[in-house]
Amino acid sequence: MDVELFVKELEAANNALLSRLAPTETLEAESAGDLDIVNLLKVALKNEIEASELAARWIESTPASMFEVKLAFARQAGDEAKHYRLIEERLRELGADLKGYNPLQTGYSPLFQYLTTLTDTVERVAAGQFTRESIALVKNQQFIDLCEAKGDRKTAQLYRDVVQVDEQYHHELGRRILLQYAAMPDAQERARKAATRTLELAEELQGLLLKKTGIHHAPGC
Repeated sequence: MDVELFVKELEAANNALLSRLAPTETLEAESAGDLDIVNLLKVALKNEIEASELAARWIESTPASMFEVKLAFARQAGDEAKHYRLIEERLRELGADLKGYNPLQTGYSPLFQYLTTLTDTVERVAAGQFTRESIALVKNQQFIDLCEAKGDRKTAQLYRDVVQVDEQYHHELGRRILLQYAAMPDAQERARKAATRTLELAEELQGLLLKKTGIHHAPGC
């Protein structure tokens, strides 16, 4: 398949599955009203540190011939770490006590663990930058809408003006890399499988978070 057509079809398939992560009902109704901004931002801290660490892990193991891919992962690692600090700062402004708080205390998520098993650049980019970041864009927008509804315009602005801009950039980086490296049928099939599995795990994690904590659609992924 022509690589441009493949990337378009992959995005269309992703968007079809993403609709299950973006129901039309309000977030508050879905989680029985248990939607505290501080709790949601604490979940976001874990998502951000996992995203930063994952991209950092992939820099060294990317072939030297793929220098632009190394730089893409480096850019993402730095951006996600920046998000972590900005969210941390906002939590303190909201009165949260983060002394001794470790977002990884309960361990890494199943999605992070899956993504660390990927060794092929096309799989990594399809799953990480192209698909995981598209999930984050959807869930972040839901969070922005929630913040606006609750009158927390400062948190909404942080996500709208900083986090979403970076996540969109990461997604577009993924698109450009796939256009360059996913020209062959076997590469396209690997990309497709990795993207699908990422979406499946994101959906499973969403359900698990709701069951355990009553939290639904925390920002990030």
